[in-house]
Amino acid sequence: MKYYIIAGEASGDLHGSNLMKALMNKDPQAEIRFWGGDLMKAQGGTLVKHYRDLAFMGFLEVAMNLRTILNNIKFCKEDIQKHKPDILILIDYPGFNLRIARFAKELGIKVVYYISPQLWAWKEGRVEIIKKYVDEMMVILPFEEDFYRKHGVHSHFVGHPLLDAIGGLSDISIEEFKKENHLNEKEIIALLPGSRKQEVEKMLEIMLSVRPHFKNYQFVIAGAPSLPKEFYQKYVDDNVHFVSNRTYDLLRCSKAALVTSGTATLETALLNIPEVVCYRGSKISYAIAKRLVKNIKYISLVNLIMDREVVKELIQADLNTKNLVEELNKMIEGEKRNQILEDYSLLKEKLGGKGASEKAAEIVLSLNNSN
Repeated sequence: MKYYIIAGEASGDLHGSNLMKALMNKDPQAEIRFWGGDLMKAQGGTLVKHYRDLAFMGFLEVAMNLRTILNNIKFCKEDIQKHKPDILILIDYPGFNLRIARFAKELGIKVVYYISPQLWAWKEGRVEIIKKYVDEMMVILPFEEDFYRKHGVHSHFVGHPLLDAIGGLSDISIEEFKKENHLNEKEIIALLPGSRKQEVEKMLEIMLSVRPHFKNYQFVIAGAPSLPKEFYQKYVDDNVHFVSNRTYDLLRCSKAALVTSGTATLETALLNIPEVVCYRGSKISYAIAKRLVKNIKYISLVNLIMDREVVKELIQADLNTKNLVEELNKMIEGEKRNQILEDYSLLKEKLGGKGASEKAAEIVLSLNNSN
């Protein structure tokens, strides 16, 4: 069968790669074209466009790149029409993917949505688009199933694919990791500043402002695969290092982490690393988002899933050196650190067991077999 997969961000690339692997195992004749990244490319198939050419952050950046976005949508439609896949699989990335869902459905292509857009946070009206143009909705957060049920949409909770990605990691030696990456003997504080250039520049400046208060630690930046190593060199010195394509290993060797809001907050928690969640957008983008987001108390997936504050979120003006130092100290030792680690165990229970990618592939194939 012919599959067409669209992932527009780094997290989608990860989840898309695991789904591709499961699909290929279950359907040896699978032909896959995809929009994604290096992880999906490693599974085989044909890469149409890399997500680094698709990811625009914030309302202003989207507006400035509107022509590029519209051209990408036009090209995607033409490519789908040319190659005529049997099944279209959309991974998050709603502004783009919901337009493609409608187009594909009108062509008679079966449409699967894997990893729901966060419609429970904002643009709830988009549920009507999903109801009309999506054949199967698969969700990875436990409360999303109830959200869709409330709107009359049947969905499948398949569990979170990060449990598979993290559960399959082999043991790691901290000493060997430090040696391989030319790090010193000090304990590590990991910095995960995001994946987009604009975001990384903004976040690293404030994250690194805590250095004078933690002289007994070394700071290690997790490089985004979409950005070149040279981009990070201006931040590197004797006590600030850079590691590329080894984020999970870096986290597992760290004492604590400063993490930009996003999927990385959940990855850090599932690896049992206490963290401070950081977010700072442009004043205009944040003001717009605050108006649009409804009834959401938290920005990190960890707190959203637990429905209470497990990890500290420092947002906009609250993200400053004083608050970062105070919260990071709590992550390094003491009662707060122990409480977070206990809460992480409860978080894993809420997310269900392993096998999300396998379950998702089975649902895709069942749709295929119903043709």
